[in-house]
Amino acid sequence: MRRDFYDDVLTRLVRDGVLDTGMRVLVVCGGRTDRLVLERCGFRNVVISNLGRRPAGTDLGSCGWSQQDAERLDFDDDSFDFAVVHSGLHHCHSPHRALLEMYRVALRGVLLFEPYDNVLTRVGVRLGFGQEYEYGGVAGDLGRDGHRGGVADTTIPNFVYRFTEREIIKTIHSYAPYARHDIRFFYRMRIPWAQLRRRRRPHFYLAVRLAQPVLKAVEVVAPRQSNNFAAVILKPDLARAMHPWLRREGDAVEVNDDWLAARYRTVKARARQLP
Repeated sequence: MRRDFYDDVLTRLVRDGVLDTGMRVLVVCGGRTDRLVLERCGFRNVVISNLGRRPAGTDLGSCGWSQQDAERLDFDDDSFDFAVVHSGLHHCHSPHRALLEMYRVALRGVLLFEPYDNVLTRVGVRLGFGQEYEYGGVAGDLGRDGHRGGVADTTIPNFVYRFTEREIIKTIHSYAPYARHDIRFFYRMRIPWAQLRRRRRPHFYLAVRLAQPVLKAVEVVAPRQSNNFAAVILKPDLARAMHPWLRREGDAVEVNDDWLAARYRTVKARARQLP
């Protein structure tokens, strides 16, 4: 198996000290590819989860297994150091809900790889090279044990939900409005060769093969026109990064009345002025 975007981002994050191979990692919507990549990158404490039962005969190596609905994880808050998903959120009924469940159970952060919404991908869908609904994946998985390729691991083709950076930033800050998060993005042009080869009309495959040098050049010159991206979301240390209008009260976060009173005519500020 050749190195791919998944390997490259994990390797870079380990090199930069964002990830440590000894971290306890939860993979949602996971499977064999996650096991191969995470083990190759040196991760030793990994639990792979998916909606269905563990497929018979699946070799997960040193990784653990847990049957989980990504939109309703039954783990406690902060149960893992990191939560990872590779091309799985767009198979959920609510990709945002699954993302926030990953955020909830992760102590340090979340890493996701998903289709990217931009002008080029929208044009590709309109021309028939990309898919609005992922029926190609279902066609490839019908008749196999295990994953069925569609929405919520069924045979119903899922809508291919493509994310943007702003969408992820707004979703996380809405869910956890206590401090600004460090959110980093990486981009890659990933051509779905397997899906294109399975088509009965070979001209789509041939056209993309001819356009491949141009697509790779787009990745270098205009990376935000790539069709796939990764986001690493790092949870802030509230002891140092909490918004000034908030304060800690034991384990709880409360509004900082003094900060508000210094800027607005609050009830507390008016009370101070009374004789």
